Amino acid sequence: MSSAVRGRLRPTLAALSLSAVVALTGCGAEGQDEGSGQASAHAGGHSHGDAPAAVKGPEDRYAGLDLAEPYRRPSFTLTDTTGAPFDFRAATAGRPTLLFFGYTNCPDVCPTTMADIAVALRGLDAAVVKDLQVVFVTTDPAFDTPEVLGEYLGRFSAGLPVPFIGLTGDQEAIDQAQLSTGVPLAEDAGRLHSSLLLLYGADDEAHVAFDAGNTSRDIAADLRLVAAGA
Repeated sequence: MSSAVRGRLRPTLAALSLSAVVALTGCGAEGQDEGSGQASAHAGGHSHGDAPAAVKGPEDRYAGLDLAEPYRRPSFTLTDTTGAPFDFRAATAGRPTLLFFGYTNCPDVCPTTMADIAVALRGLDAAVVKDLQVVFVTTDPAFDTPEVLGEYLGRFSAGLPVPFIGLTGDQEAIDQAQLSTGVPLAEDAGRLHSSLLLLYGADDEAHVAFDAGNTSRDIAADLRLVAAGA
């Protein structure tokens, strides 16, 4: 996506007066299909059992997208790149965590997102990133084995103090992970997936997220805020 297109997206998002449903992005496609529905509210955040997350326009607190209400860190267990079980909530609880759903053969959205994260981390102080977790969950488990994920993510995290964690599993487990997170279920064998990058804080809630309209600078700025407890 060109910088000019990204520049046009931000005013559009800012103009939203209520909320917009997180879109499914077709990697390599020109169009987008929108997910539908909205998660039900719970005290202190949202629980996402059966609906995609909803976001609203920025309130100038974050450089990314201010979430309409905080979203709780989800609970799911998948397989990491070593072949071991990875309990997402237990392994990341209390730590700043970036979570993204995509697939390794994606030609644009996924590599751009991973590259933006890598660029953001390279420009941050070690104190900001020391507790950070970056987790990529495949939406194409038929192809993305632990070995494939490890090789793919290693290209982006090489030289960084924070390794990128890749997760896969059977289709049912992948679907449940997306539902528990609050993003729309991927379609078309995982190629039509959410472009949302969620950032959870030490309070185990996500107050901000990013999409294709955001840049590495936005991610870096909000990582500083979240690391500081904002």
